[in-house]
Amino acid sequence: MQPRTAVLDDLVQRKLVANATDLGALREELAAGPITMYCGFDPTAPSLHMGNLAQIVTMMRFQRSGHRPLALVGGSTGLIGDPRPSSERTLNPVDIVREWESHIKAQLEQFFEFEGPQGCLLVNNFDWTKDVTAIDFLRDIGKHFSVNRMLDREAVSARLNSTGISYTEFSYQLLQSFDFLELYRRHGCTLQTGGSDQWGNITAGADLIRRVEGVTVHALTTPLVTKADGTKFGKTETGTVWLSAELTSPYAFFQFWLNADDRDLPQLLNIFSLRPFPEVAQLLAASAERPQAREGQRALAREVTSLVHGAEAAEQAEAAAAALFGGGELRAINRQTLAAALLEAGLYEASRTDGALPSAIDLLLATGLSKSRSEARRTVAEGGVSVSNLKITDGDTPIDENLLIHNEFLVVRRGKKHMSGVRINA
Repeated sequence: MQPRTAVLDDLVQRKLVANATDLGALREELAAGPITMYCGFDPTAPSLHMGNLAQIVTMMRFQRSGHRPLALVGGSTGLIGDPRPSSERTLNPVDIVREWESHIKAQLEQFFEFEGPQGCLLVNNFDWTKDVTAIDFLRDIGKHFSVNRMLDREAVSARLNSTGISYTEFSYQLLQSFDFLELYRRHGCTLQTGGSDQWGNITAGADLIRRVEGVTVHALTTPLVTKADGTKFGKTETGTVWLSAELTSPYAFFQFWLNADDRDLPQLLNIFSLRPFPEVAQLLAASAERPQAREGQRALAREVTSLVHGAEAAEQAEAAAAALFGGGELRAINRQTLAAALLEAGLYEASRTDGALPSAIDLLLATGLSKSRSEARRTVAEGGVSVSNLKITDGDTPIDENLLIHNEFLVVRRGKKHMSGVRINA
């Protein structure tokens, strides 16, 4: 078994330590025996997203080094939301937050081992806040906080200089600190991790434990995932990269990683890959030597999609991409994956005429792959059109029913680079 300090060495090698209270002291505690650590996830949306995954993978690294992770679902903090630098959050209805809690909990359960002394424990901060009165909270917790220090937090100061901030969001730091204190008391938790934007909240919790319990605990944050051009990561043209298959299909999820910019690949592999660091270094070297092969991106897409959606979904997503661009069998792709892939590529509706499927020329016009019938007819004559990977030589004849995939879809291609999907209405 690897040394219990290996996780810290790995994080340092990967340049994934943005801030830490005392790495030397943390190393000593890791070496002395298994520690308990935690990270929190607020149900402010129906699914976790790419940024949350970075923290989940960090927790997985600690568990694989023999330490015990606590995955906290913020049933209380999710009712408020961590202050954003830009504007006040909209408070979500309680019943919606409760529904999202169950979604987040189910997602977290798939990433950790739950058996044995280092088995993960799922906790909910609603359990220890629901019966605490406002007076008790102010007397027992609030008295340990300096408003001056709270005002120094970046998100708070930004809001004070722009739109202002409510007392509700301003008090979020106290609630998160209370979580750290309770987890220390209940489970002996001595380390909280999170993104670098959580540094103020995490150290406030460590300071609260020192004041109340007279014990020194640890804080460690990882860098936020940002693109090489400095913009925020985790977004696609259609929005956030969610871990839910309903919100971001496994195919779209796979494509997101596969299409990563070469400049972003080192950061993405270091953060999201659980491969040993030497293997990551080899992948990066191979990718730098032959960037057109996208070996690193492909390995990353396979690994992360398998982690989030399972190996079968990753295989289907990769096979769908190959098949759509002429390198595989379309009928081997299950209906759900094919539908998601075609939706990403562009999916159009068409109907039969007198019981017959549209012609290739009709399909080219319906999908916008050709601008006129004459252009479409010329493209067919030049051999540049295929439907469901079969080259079309007669553009006016209705498409053969045998080309329908799952009795529903046609894949129309013009040349090598232009492709669209068509769903035939019943």
